[in-house]
Amino acid sequence: MNEDCLKLTCYFGERHRSAGRFVADRLLDIYGRNEIASSIMLRGVEGFGLKHHLRSDSSLTLSEDLPAVAIAVDSRARIESILDEVAGIENVGLVTLERARLIQGDIGPISLPESLHEATKLTVYLGRQERTYRVPAYVGVCELLHRRGIAGATVLLGVDGTRHGQRERAQFFGRNAEVPMMVMAIGSGPSITRVLPELGALLRTPLISLERVRICKRDGELLERPHELPGTDQHGMALWQKLSIITSAAAQHGGQPVYRAITRQLRATGSSGTTSLRGIWGFHGDHAPHGDRPLQVARHVPTLTIVIDTPERTAAAFPIIDALTAERGLIISEMVPAVHARSSDRRRGGLRLASHHY
Repeated sequence: MNEDCLKLTCYFGERHRSAGRFVADRLLDIYGRNEIASSIMLRGVEGFGLKHHLRSDSSLTLSEDLPAVAIAVDSRARIESILDEVAGIENVGLVTLERARLIQGDIGPISLPESLHEATKLTVYLGRQERTYRVPAYVGVCELLHRRGIAGATVLLGVDGTRHGQRERAQFFGRNAEVPMMVMAIGSGPSITRVLPELGALLRTPLISLERVRICKRDGELLERPHELPGTDQHGMALWQKLSIITSAAAQHGGQPVYRAITRQLRATGSSGTTSLRGIWGFHGDHAPHGDRPLQVARHVPTLTIVIDTPERTAAAFPIIDALTAERGLIISEMVPAVHARSSDRRRGGLRLASHHY
């Protein structure tokens, strides 16, 4: 199956509650009950939102309320059927809705839409214990993507979610074989097109989403600036922009990890918010796929920092991020057609999709 779909992403505090339950549990109950094709809950390591309250695993007093991200991907009709219920959950700080393509089942030669030819974000949804040719599936996927010249990939481990509509939640005791994880990769449209049939042959039950992006920077080289987007589309609907910064947890700037430096500098300048996630495996550029190894002093795993704001604020934030990634890192830009943000006293945006051709 190869069809248009929507990606629904919620950003919130891990310990946030709604109607007497954790927000995460309410969200994943919705996804499980509606048999959403793929969903995953990810624990962050640092971030802030509209209130500019910093949540970070560097502080023991705040470590129990880290940022969390819940992603759901399915057909447009199925995602739209749950929007009102998701938006009605209190204490979800930010909700985004993005267009994508969903590919699952047998994957043969595929012709992608013209919009995906600039650059493409490919996300592969896997089970935690899934294997390919006697190695973990995420390792096999990264090795294949690296051999085929894909710009970078980051493996993120989930703690809850759905796979092919089935709820899979991590348990303290158990193998958690089907608990979801994801491999997020960035490459040119043609290179992604060529590798899709190989991924289909490698994986037992492939489930993949594709989204349009622009690669702005790679290993210190500025390739293109983020898209210059207007504040609204031709119908007056607000447009938003997302920057994703992939670097190593060991990369330093001014004596602190680059992802922490990005968060703190953007917070000081009044940005709307950031969320940083720590991967377990991955690569970018010519560096071979890698992850944690025994006896390492520094953690050589990828980190993903997500910045979502208006196009105007994104343009102002990019020079800061550019300076902090002078030597290493991968930066991509995307348009976000719908954002709903709220705190106790502020609400912004909505979940009607804007349209803008660029």
